[in-house]
Amino acid sequence: MEERRKIDVQIDGRNFTIVGAGSEEHIHRIASYVDKIIKEVGSKNDKLSQTMTATLAALHISDELSKKESELQELNLKAKDPLDKYDDVCLELQEAKEKIIALNNMAEEYQRQITEYDKKREDLELQLLALNRTIQANLEELAEKDEMIEGLKDKNFKNQLEIVDVKKELSEYLRILDRETSS
Repeated sequence: MEERRKIDVQIDGRNFTIVGAGSEEHIHRIASYVDKIIKEVGSKNDKLSQTMTATLAALHISDELSKKESELQELNLKAKDPLDKYDDVCLELQEAKEKIIALNNMAEEYQRQITEYDKKREDLELQLLALNRTIQANLEELAEKDEMIEGLKDKNFKNQLEIVDVKKELSEYLRILDRETSS
């Protein structure tokens, strides 16, 4: 508990000794404010006694206090709503964090699958390249064999022509031989 002290102040030209636990600066500030309000009220009507001026000043200060208390109460009500929602917001935050963790796990799994599919794609591309090379080699070999077949066909055709010519000659010789043997 703070130490109580005596502080001398002047309000409306009169000296008062205030006993309180507040700081000297705080008590002087309050006394200065009360003095200011009393002077404002007294300046509006010169015919008021000191007691009436002090009473009206007290009413004015009480009115300000009442308004400030209402404002404070309203602010407390406004502050209460967010505080009441604090637990809900914390729960939503926790759920959001869990969802982020789950989504990060899913993203990691998808990334792993992508890496796996990329590896499989690379393997398939290598296999495709090897197959294309094999196909190209087979096509070249097929072209060579087609050329060879064409060459053999030509040779076969020439051989058949020769056979036909030989048959004609043989037939001619046989005819001649037949004529000679028959004669």
